[in-house]
Formats: sequence, structure tokens, C-alpha cells
Amino acid sequence: MNQNPNFVPAGIRAPETLCRTEPDPRVRRFMLPKRILWKTPGVTGEECLLEPHPEQIHFNIQKMMTMANGPEGDGFSPAAILIDYGVEFHGNLKIFIHSPNPSRVKLRVRFGESAQEAMSELGGKQNATNDHINRDQIIDVGHYSMPELGPSGFRFARIDLLDPGASIRIMAVDGIFVYRELEYKGSFHSNDARLDRIWNTAAYTVHLNMQEYVWDGIKRDRLVWIGDIHPETSTIQAVFGHDPSVEKSLDLARDESPLPLMMCGISGYSVWWVLVHYGWYMQNGNKEYLAEQREYLVKLLGFFRDYVGNDGSEKLPGRRLLDWPSDNDPAAIHAGYQGMLKMCFDAGAFLCDELGEAEAAAMCREASEKLRSHMPDPNGNKQAAAMLILAGIADGSAARALADNVIKKDGAYRISTFFGFYVLQALAELDETGAALDMIRDFWGAMLDRGATTFWEDFNLEWLEGSGRIDELVPEGVKDLHGDYGAYCYVGFRHSLCHGWASGPAAFLSKYVLGITPVEPGCKTVRIAPRLGDLRFAEGTYPTPYGTIHVIHKYNTKGEIVSRIEAPAEITVIR
Repeated sequence: MNQNPNFVPAGIRAPETLCRTEPDPRVRRFMLPKRILWKTPGVTGEECLLEPHPEQIHFNIQKMMTMANGPEGDGFSPAAILIDYGVEFHGNLKIFIHSPNPSRVKLRVRFGESAQEAMSELGGKQNATNDHINRDQIIDVGHYSMPELGPSGFRFARIDLLDPGASIRIMAVDGIFVYRELEYKGSFHSNDARLDRIWNTAAYTVHLNMQEYVWDGIKRDRLVWIGDIHPETSTIQAVFGHDPSVEKSLDLARDESPLPLMMCGISGYSVWWVLVHYGWYMQNGNKEYLAEQREYLVKLLGFFRDYVGNDGSEKLPGRRLLDWPSDNDPAAIHAGYQGMLKMCFDAGAFLCDELGEAEAAAMCREASEKLRSHMPDPNGNKQAAAMLILAGIADGSAARALADNVIKKDGAYRISTFFGFYVLQALAELDETGAALDMIRDFWGAMLDRGATTFWEDFNLEWLEGSGRIDELVPEGVKDLHGDYGAYCYVGFRHSLCHGWASGPAAFLSKYVLGITPVEPGCKTVRIAPRLGDLRFAEGTYPTPYGTIHVIHKYNTKGEIVSRIEAPAEITVIR
């Protein structure tokens, strides 16, 4: 950014006016609609919306859409149209308005992550909302104008002309995609096109949420939820490598949560903050940034130590959230927290060693061993069982029993888009990669089968029975997969269909199938140990601070995995 004051517009140079300058790293790309999904008889010429057009509203326009209303009366129904952009995106809507009659008219504009959401009324049993951003609004427009609405996360837009007896001519309705222009350094390709598509969709889902900060959702939850960020940062590491939005988000959560406050008001989310820092440091190796966390990190770990009971059980205070489907199950939450807290102390010990905080590191190791001595019953909850396995609290025959009797029972039923990431990892750690891949195909793949282009805040395979697609209007007698389901904070249309915490399959496929794991900070040493499961081959790339690793793994005629590995010279590869 140019620091010369002459580059600051004269009208805002005064310090009492200009409080700060913040560069916006995002770009704006303009998108044409892919199809007209629905319209009323009062709409004609709508095909022009699908065609390229000038970037500026002007005078002698050859093709325009006309919306015309009949007179006011008992049978009045506004002219309206439903537009589909073909993919969910984050950004705005720009309407190129030529000539309303009378000179000013009112338009109602509704965004939707699903087609039916764009047709919904605020409130009601399907819970359409304007929470966190206005997705349903009325604007007053005049001649030769180009109003922009949003931003929000959406794929569909409905426009209604509200004034009786009025008409309007519109040249274009463009989507404006606002996003960080980042290079996809990571990649994944295999003989299973479904898994390839899932990897790409997961990467795209988290990319949309990388705005100034890392958000959880682009329609609702345009917030930094620091626990939800762990799957997101795991995917960011596998797809993009380093990105400053992660550090901004971690620092925001730290600075707004002086102890004894817990991040986002949830004790487990402060646990996740430590685990995110561990993964971020292993990926990027920025010791200077880690050192900035020293004071808070050591105090936080000491705070957690006071909540390890004499019997080795965790007793974290306050609001306790594992994931939404287990929110009414205290036993599952306790088991999940037991595993999370042990992993936190293991990570904390390593980070404190790196910082030269020997006393704090020893405290972490002692707490970890104490937590290992207590194994709670996960109460049949797959997510909690996974955390016990990943923490090493359940190992050997105990881990195998949890995998067989809890995690693998009913396949992909009863997992969540958030903690499904840890369920997959627990299976792979027990050499059950094939079962994990089936779970990805069945669970995340089912969303794609019903029209998803991003992954959702939550999903349940039971929702599929008798329900329709999200990219079509719901026929009579068919359940609305978006509006008729959901629970807790995501009932009905409030449910976010682009949620970054659902991106775990991308990180999982890169770590376990491609087999790439940093074992020394900054990827100075990387382990490559592929687990192909039922795949014949897998290949891909993985970003590091030294450059990109490229791997190809195939089975030979003896049933052995043969790998071709290309890595920067600065990286030590171990197998």
C-alpha cells in the first residue's frame, strides 16, 4: 500500500476522520446467472440476463427484461423471478436498472443458499432469518441505476416488483463474487472421481470463509468461532499453506478473551486455540509468531491444569460444546473433552519446549499422563469415541472396541460435519482407511448428490428420506431438505449451507491418503506414509514454506504401494 499522504483523498486526510487504513486483499469477479429457475407471467425477456453485457448501464440497450404488474386489487401478485448462479458464492448482487415506471419503484430482493430459501418469508415454521446479514430486503430504485445488495452467501436470488400497476426494465442482474485470490497449491486426484470432487468442494467451502478473518459461514456465522477453525485451518494448511487470516483470527480470539474468560464463551474453544496453534506452527514454523503467544499460552495451560481432577478426569468449566448432535449428551461431552484436553496438553508441552518454557512443559506432560489414566464411557457417541482414540486414552484393544462397536456402527449415520473430521482420523489411525473413505463418500457425497456446491453446518443421512434437492423448488408432498430440517441454532433456513468446519475431508485426504504430515516445525521434516484404502492410486500436491511436495502412490502387482515423491531439497522426507 502506498504510504504517500498524497495518495489519500484530500477529504479524509485529517486524523480525526481517518482512523486507520486497511488493505482489502479480496477481488471482485462478476458472474452471469446460469438459469432462470422460476418466474411469474409478468416477466418477459428474461433470457438477456444469461448473456454477456456492458459493464455500465447506458441508453440504447437492445435487450432487457421487463417486469410488469397489474393493478392493485384482491388478486394482485407481484411480478417476480428466481435466478440461479449455479454455485454458492460470497458477495453481492448488482442490478442494472434502466427504466422504472413510475420513476421510482420498490424491489424486494431475497438471497438463498437453496432455491426454496430464496422463496421464503421471514420467520414462520421454516425459520428464514436476516441474522448476521440482510438476505431479504426492500430497496427503492430509480432510472439508470446500478444498486448493489449484500454481501451474503448465496446461490439463488429472487426479485419481486412490489408496486401495483408499475413496470421496470432491467438490463442485467450480476453476481459479484468477493473473495481472497489465493493459489490452490494443494491438490488431490485419485481413481475415484467422487472423492476428488469432495476434496475440491471442501477446499472451496473453506476458501469462501477466508475473508478478512476466517469465518465459520458466509451467510450466517460470519464470525470467528475459534473451535470451528481447527478443521478449517487443517484444510487451509493442505490447500493454501500459510494465510494471514488465520493469525488475525487466532489473535482476535486471544485478545478478546483475557483469562478467566473462555474464547467464544466455550471452554473447549480455548482448548482448540492451543491445538490450532500447534498445527499452524508445525506447518509454517514461524517461531517469532509463536513467541507472541508465550504469556497467554502459558497462563492458559496453567488455567486448564486446575481443571484436571484427582481421578484424572477433566472438569472444564462453563459452557461445554463438543458438537451440535451431542449437545444434550453430558457423558459424550465429557468423554470428548477428556480427549481434547489431553491432546491440548500434549501440544502445549511441545510448544512450551519450543519456547524454552521448561516448567510449563513439564506441567503439561504431568497433566497429560493424569488424563490418560481416566477413560470415560463415550455413551455410544462416535465423535467422543474418536477423541479418546486420537488422544491415546483408548489404545490397543480398547481403541479397536470403540472403532468396531461405536464408530463403524451404522456407517456414516450419527456423525456431524464438524466432528466427522476426527471420526475419519480415528479410523485411519486404526488402519481403517477404507471405512473412512466409505464414510466420506456416503456422508459428504450425499450433500453433493442433492445439489450442494459447498458443505453444510450439519447434515444427517436420515434427512434424505422423502426430501428433494436444494437446487430445485420443492414439489408438493416432498420434504424440503433445507427448510424442514435442522436443530439447535440451525433450524430450517437459518441452517448454513456453507460452513467452514465441514471442510475436514480435504485435510483428511491430504494427510492420510496422500500420507503427508509435518513432523518438524515448518515442514523441515515431513513423513509420507500413504493409506490408500480401496483406491488404486492417488496423487496430489501439498504446500510447504519451502515449496510444493508432489506425490503419486500406486499399488504394484504384489499389492504393495509404490510411491513417487518430489519434494524441495530443504525438506527431509521420512517414510
